[in-house]
Amino acid sequence: MAKSALLKSSIAKKVAMALSGLFLMLFLAQHFFINMTSVFSPDTFNSISHFMGNNPLVQFVIQPILIVGVIFHFIMGFVLDFKNRSARPIAYAKNNGAANSSWASRNMIISGSVILAFLGLHFYDFWVPEMVYKYVAFNPLDETRYFHELAEKFESPLRTALYCISFVLLSLHLKHGFSSSFQSVGFNNKYSKGLKNFGLAFAFVIPFGFIFIALFHHFNH
Repeated sequence: MAKSALLKSSIAKKVAMALSGLFLMLFLAQHFFINMTSVFSPDTFNSISHFMGNNPLVQFVIQPILIVGVIFHFIMGFVLDFKNRSARPIAYAKNNGAANSSWASRNMIISGSVILAFLGLHFYDFWVPEMVYKYVAFNPLDETRYFHELAEKFESPLRTALYCISFVLLSLHLKHGFSSSFQSVGFNNKYSKGLKNFGLAFAFVIPFGFIFIALFHHFNH
């Protein structure tokens, strides 16, 4: 009975982890499309950023939900990784994991930790200055400042390189995470193959799209 309850608890954690991951992927896609406008039209990027930064629904409802989602996803990731490692027999360590699994699947906690560090840098670069600008310094609204602030962040070669490395790891994380998310929620039907292909495309296009944006602003600064 206790074993059954433990199994149900583990499955519930995996489902919660999967759902939070899918939710964060939606945010990632939305964030990517907004940032991509900065490559083609600074004015459009400024307009969208100003709307997102001053819309009460976005600022006081969606943004807190997003922050909670990020924290929850990473906490659950560490919890599940700890439980998986604790449950493995000692002999398992002698097996060649590379023979039957990818690097990404064996090291989700590593790529996840780097992504978490990257998010900390991203918050420091963009979210913290935004909060200070609006709620600490009480500066007047300026609808044209967003593109300049974005471009300035990618002037530094080191910061640009860190962003690019983080997004490469994000690509690996997404590649494994997308398929395992649907397995966790029990999604297995005729659409599974199409969704797997979509996940592979998403794991490549979105992260490397962000890399393109970073390099574009770095070399066109």
